[in-house]
Amino acid sequence: MSAAGGSLARATSRPAAAAWLLLALAAAAASALALPAAAGGFSCRPGSRPVLFNFGDSNSDTGGMAAAKGWHLTRPEGRAFFPRPTGRFCDGRLAIDFLCESLNISYLSPFLKALGSNYSNGANFAIAGAATQPRDVPFALHIQVQEFLYFRDRSLELIDQGLSGPIDAQGFQNALYMIDIGQNDVNALLSNLPYDQVIAKFPPILAEIKDAVQTLYSNGSRNFWIHGTGALGCLPQKLAIPRKNDSDLDQYGCLKTYNRAAVAFNAALGSLCDELSAQMKDATLVYTDLFPIKYGLVANHTKYGFDKPLMTCCGYGGPPYNYDFSKGCQSKDVAACDDGSKFVSWDGVHLTEAANAVVARAILSSQYSKPSLKFDQFCR
Repeated sequence: MSAAGGSLARATSRPAAAAWLLLALAAAAASALALPAAAGGFSCRPGSRPVLFNFGDSNSDTGGMAAAKGWHLTRPEGRAFFPRPTGRFCDGRLAIDFLCESLNISYLSPFLKALGSNYSNGANFAIAGAATQPRDVPFALHIQVQEFLYFRDRSLELIDQGLSGPIDAQGFQNALYMIDIGQNDVNALLSNLPYDQVIAKFPPILAEIKDAVQTLYSNGSRNFWIHGTGALGCLPQKLAIPRKNDSDLDQYGCLKTYNRAAVAFNAALGSLCDELSAQMKDATLVYTDLFPIKYGLVANHTKYGFDKPLMTCCGYGGPPYNYDFSKGCQSKDVAACDDGSKFVSWDGVHLTEAANAVVARAILSSQYSKPSLKFDQFCR
């Protein structure tokens, strides 16, 4: 049995999984308390040229889906920073934007954005709603990787013709390849199946992530940074689903079943990363567990200045979750909160800029990564 398969087998044991969840949640709360208040010293060395490619879903989509579908998002999206809508599902910057800032590079332009894009420091293939399966539908992880290969081949072709290409061969080789996907897969399963059956369906999801890494590796990529999923049971969207009683809520008001699944998925993904690291001797692969980071946003919300850890800022319906499945943030009769910095959730699914800043600092701290490497390790 593979390392990932072993993790899944352990996860399907109900008593063990329950104990494991309690330990994971306790560790999350404790780890969040130790999180540094600010992150510094993560800039790349003078003269270096960091290149970053990202694959994922709406958590790191910097405008790909808006470009693909021609969506004209309006305020309050983007109000906290840009201060206009940019295609991000957030009031400002995403975690990946803060990571780009740490490398002193421009924010990643979406691959599908035809006008105003700058690809000199990489490209973003993440698309809102993306999952790993089915693998051949827009814009699954497999399709995102194929888009990258097209981008790479075209860039090198231009250079071979003596023209200006955004990134040369060395840039592609030394680049960091980030993958942050799986949340939509796990959420879809949890919406239709009991816990044990959800766990049993993790292998195909993991197989797609494995295939993506191996495909990139076989095409010269050597630096990988892979994110686990967050605390799905703390999303207002999930908490707003009608339930018979509150027996599935933990001490912080999050759904235990959803979080158990997230912990199990991340454990299996972490084992897969160990397996891939052992196979790809000349590559560096970092796995970062986002569950304790995002669970800590709720468990220790007062530490970060959040007043409403489980309530949506841009939503409808009022307390306790301010989320209505028929009225999204862009609906005409939906109003955003006055101060998004007091909220963890922006629209019931995505984080506010303030919460994303905390997540980025945690990633940069390397406390949640295996191996514990600094984010600028990949600067060349």
